[in-house]
Amino acid sequence: MNLLGHGRVEIIERVKEFKEFRELQKIEVKRQLAHEIISIAYGFLSPLKGFMTYNEVDSVVNEMRLPNDILWPIPIVFDLAHKIDVKEGDIIGITYLGKPLAVMEIKEIFTYDKVKIAEKVYKTKDIKHPGVKRTLNYADRFLAGDIWLVNKLRFNIPYSDFWLTPRMHREVFEKKGWKKIVAFQTRNVPHTGHEYLMKYAWFAANENEKVDEPRTGILVNVVIGEKRVGDYIDEAILLTHDALSRYGYISKKVHLLSFTLWDMRYAGPREAVLHAIIRSNLGCTHHVFGRDHAGVGNYYSPYEAHKIFDNIDEKDLLIKPIFLRENYYCPKCGSIENEILCDHKDEKQEFSGSLLRSVILDEVKPTKMVMRPEVYDVLMKTAKEYGFGSPFVTEEYLEKRQKIFELGEERI
Repeated sequence: MNLLGHGRVEIIERVKEFKEFRELQKIEVKRQLAHEIISIAYGFLSPLKGFMTYNEVDSVVNEMRLPNDILWPIPIVFDLAHKIDVKEGDIIGITYLGKPLAVMEIKEIFTYDKVKIAEKVYKTKDIKHPGVKRTLNYADRFLAGDIWLVNKLRFNIPYSDFWLTPRMHREVFEKKGWKKIVAFQTRNVPHTGHEYLMKYAWFAANENEKVDEPRTGILVNVVIGEKRVGDYIDEAILLTHDALSRYGYISKKVHLLSFTLWDMRYAGPREAVLHAIIRSNLGCTHHVFGRDHAGVGNYYSPYEAHKIFDNIDEKDLLIKPIFLRENYYCPKCGSIENEILCDHKDEKQEFSGSLLRSVILDEVKPTKMVMRPEVYDVLMKTAKEYGFGSPFVTEEYLEKRQKIFELGEERI
């Protein structure tokens, strides 16, 4: 059996005891678990090597740390909805879309108070919060144990152009000669406000570097995961961010685009910490945190994701946060500003996501002060190629969208 993941060949001493995959008892998983299995196996969620035990979940929920005192903010669990007979110590096969994906060695089968997870992690029990809804919809049993991939992934276009494992990220950084790498988290199509944030963060991280030898880079790491009607389609997010460097708005000398398979939990401050850990695993040295990072609705204050880092020691984080405030276009200054940098707050023109969406839906090209014309053109082209005519997620897109990746040809 060709076991992949974690960069290990031997995997575990018991590898010779593994049966052929077709002989294992199997569990078919949905997309969210498949994405998390892949992210664990390749090291995006290091130091995790599998899904959490009861003690690990309890420690993370209550202390925001694993039992070994390593910082970790959100429980990563495998809920078992299937009524199959499994027991601790079993090795099971995991399939996705009917094809082999991974094997798991079951360490523990347990139950946990899902309401407690919601109250501690999301600070609310409100079912309208998407993370709470996901948590309360978990099945009643959880499986804990290490996992290993048994199949290679083949990403479809355009994802194939931007897929990098943590090891591959570090190799690219080294090849580019980057010593400092600023991570920029996004799940949106870029407007000029996003561009400003990236450039400002580059200056912040580039302290003490020679201007003629750029050794600081910007990693735009797109979150590819669960989509809701009205979100931008994944293909548009990737290709419009690529357009920023393709058309010279951010030089390719300092710009790199990739993605992480992760379903946003919208856990605000706790998820901000998780994003920092993931980007640290990619080799980034700095991380941008803007207004309402990883938030949703009014569940968290605008800069709560900034304040959580006040209580985290630098040695626990291994990445330096860069905190940026909300920005806007100031017509009087003729530039992008924020309420600290200029006194023309009453004349500001905000980067309203809802307004921008309505303009795009009407197929009106935004002013270049809001969105670069080439970015808009790529957005509309992508809508026709991948979004069934819309740059936003529709029911048709959810039903018919192309697969992000393919697995081996053999079916179970």
